[in-house]
Amino acid sequence: MNENTPDKEPVIPGSSANTEGKKAPNGLALMPIVVFLLLYLGTGIYFEYIHPIEGQMGFYIMSVVVAFSIALIVAFAQNPALNFDGKIHVCARGIGDDNITIMLFIFLAAGAFGGIAKEAGGASSTANLLLSIIPGSFAVPGLFLIASLISMAMGTSVGTITILVPIAAQVAAKGGFSLPLCVGTVVGGAMFGDNLSFISDTTIAATKTQGVLMKDKFRTNFRIALPAAVATLLILIMSAMSSKGAALGEYSYNIIQALPYFVVLVLAILGLNVFLVLGVGIVLFIIAGCMTGTLTYVSIFTSMGNGTSGMFETMIVTILVASIGALIKENGGFEAVLRFIEKHFSGKKGGMMGISLLTALMDISTANNTVAIVMAAPIAKEISVHYDIEPRKTASLLDTCSCILQGVIPYGAQLLIASSLSGISSLHIMPCLYYPYLLAVCVLISILLEKENTH
Repeated sequence: MNENTPDKEPVIPGSSANTEGKKAPNGLALMPIVVFLLLYLGTGIYFEYIHPIEGQMGFYIMSVVVAFSIALIVAFAQNPALNFDGKIHVCARGIGDDNITIMLFIFLAAGAFGGIAKEAGGASSTANLLLSIIPGSFAVPGLFLIASLISMAMGTSVGTITILVPIAAQVAAKGGFSLPLCVGTVVGGAMFGDNLSFISDTTIAATKTQGVLMKDKFRTNFRIALPAAVATLLILIMSAMSSKGAALGEYSYNIIQALPYFVVLVLAILGLNVFLVLGVGIVLFIIAGCMTGTLTYVSIFTSMGNGTSGMFETMIVTILVASIGALIKENGGFEAVLRFIEKHFSGKKGGMMGISLLTALMDISTANNTVAIVMAAPIAKEISVHYDIEPRKTASLLDTCSCILQGVIPYGAQLLIASSLSGISSLHIMPCLYYPYLLAVCVLISILLEKENTH
């Protein structure tokens, strides 16, 4: 659809768009979301805490794709005044949005980049390089910095945690540090980097659904995230100064394998087009891998293929959620949410609180920050328009609030993987998650300091 020629948009028979484009509030239109949450969250809680299955994570037994597919069927069953072809058209309009299309392409490029970078040995070399530079007594603050940089360069908190938690366990054992503190520090740094990364799927989802530039969202995010990161570092440094750290030993690395990550990080911060940044990163890792012997002609293409395959579920979820969201909006669900927020929150600050709460609840329910953003984004966009909130601020709140909750919920992938790799319970790690807690405080302060509109 060409957004510059809205008068050419075909009228959908039975659609409420035929009357001034304004939808009547309809709380029942939100039923697909309720069905999804009952299926996904209910199954997860049951198999995680009530009837756990050996060797399986409860929140990954019910496929998110299956849960959303059932929710889509429920959405199709609603609004009998709109025929089946009309509903297909509504879905196609949602999926065909320019920002959704760009988001899907970026997911593919980011997957290829992640696959080739991992195969080339870039992540482990980068971590070991940074760890070799940091004095042993400041190893714990160093873990936070390393996790932040690697997560920002890789664009994945889960990948960062997978790489660094075994190293954090070694640091704790060799240096006599608290294991939950070391692991929690890595998780916090991973969430900081993921929140700011230009190639993270959360950043891609937040910016593209709100139609803002990544560099604008980065600047807005940075002003919120930096104080939380600095406060976290100060706490860790004070803790390090009051303890005696032992020598950590040697960590092997290859500077050629690590260099592409730093180049990608610099290019992203400079604000270059994300496709160009990812393309340059892929080429540099191919060169580095061939020079150091970690890549062959075959492994170059298989690793990129594996990386893109890893993004397929996220892409399918994006398509399903775009369809469900379009139907919910058509049936008046967004208008119902907006009316609820109008009733309980007033002014620009209230709108921001509403967006933050909506995103947080979506993440608590789905245990997936990307899915939470994609689900909350269309409603958040309506709220931002109604309360005159800058789109970059909305994108920042979506990404930041989802990262806060994702970094602290004990059943999320981040803490479950960290727990599995370190051999300690998620509940033992939670008290040491300084960064996510401080970030929540900074988000609240940023909202309270926001100036209300005067017009």
